[in-house]
Amino acid sequence: MELHAAPGNPGIAAVAKCHGGAEPLALAQTLGIELTVVGPEAPLADGIVDRFRAAGLAIMGPTQAAARLESSKSFAKDFFRRASIPTARYTLAANHAEALRAIKTFSLPVVLKADGLAAGKGVTIAHSTEEASEAAARLLAVSAPLVIEEFLVGEEVSFIALCDGERALPLEASQDHKTLLENGQGPNTGGMGAYTDGRILSAVEQGRVMDQVIEPALAGMRAEGCPFTGFLYAGLMMTPSGPRVLEFNARLGDPETQALMHRMAGDFTGPLEEAAHGRLTASSLEWRAEPSVCVVLAAYGYPGKPRPGDIIEGVDQAPADVFHAGTRASARGLETAGGRVLGVTARGETLREAIATAYRGVEAIHFEGMQYRCDIGAAGLKRWPA
Repeated sequence: MELHAAPGNPGIAAVAKCHGGAEPLALAQTLGIELTVVGPEAPLADGIVDRFRAAGLAIMGPTQAAARLESSKSFAKDFFRRASIPTARYTLAANHAEALRAIKTFSLPVVLKADGLAAGKGVTIAHSTEEASEAAARLLAVSAPLVIEEFLVGEEVSFIALCDGERALPLEASQDHKTLLENGQGPNTGGMGAYTDGRILSAVEQGRVMDQVIEPALAGMRAEGCPFTGFLYAGLMMTPSGPRVLEFNARLGDPETQALMHRMAGDFTGPLEEAAHGRLTASSLEWRAEPSVCVVLAAYGYPGKPRPGDIIEGVDQAPADVFHAGTRASARGLETAGGRVLGVTARGETLREAIATAYRGVEAIHFEGMQYRCDIGAAGLKRWPA
């Protein structure tokens, strides 16, 4: 089996052939690719799945219409209501004046979300009316309408299911760390780290998520004429009243994927091919019992304007697996080339051991302005100290 990546990076180049400037559809046709798996959200929103299918090529991901669950927060919130999927109370605002009137109807803190794609950075939790007003103006400049919703209290969980339009195969639950700084401080990012542990959700809780969130979403999308295929990522708040959906993504999450792949024990290509062809038969996936942790190393300036071109040292010496994201090879060596640069990932017999190994990997790596959080997985240690 051959693996190709477009555009790829110096990390995946160790196991795949990279095609930097290639147009994906033309590349797949030229190489005779049997299955394409879409990683980023932008191509999904642009309709890459529709184009591949029109050309008769197998591809893993939702159509442009189905990808609106991620590409439009207003569409998703209205869909939750139509499909009776539990979520936070919300309202939509087309302009700043409407936003200010709506904000007054919510208790503080209040959550404001840009409608369109924002790479995980289009959400603000405002703790004052002034902060909410400023955030509304800023987010409305990005996209409209603005989603304003109540702040939910509970434990945040990432729940991803592989879907073929009718059936869903759940992956293990994980927990992302969205803010730049420890303890939920600082601006939102695309994710500064994640961990997965089989204890995050009980079997009963997982069943509720499937029954109340994933299955209604699949049924609702089918009823609206745009069946969802690919990875349905539900960002959840596990409240005392049960799961509430914060958002849907239409792809595997980053950095959840790094941690999840470390725990996957069996073959994944079979279920991927089945889902892409609309005939998912697997009832479950095989998982290792050991927890896994991914710590993101981000560039100077992230999540604002990340600085490229800083030399990265120590990757080969890290006692953990290092997944590349924003990197590039140059005459000077390995350089930063994006906001989130590397995902340092490790598995351990215990969560504490996995965390320790991942951070030993972090300590081996250096580049100027390197940013990372020191508390990835700490919430799990509070729940399970041993």
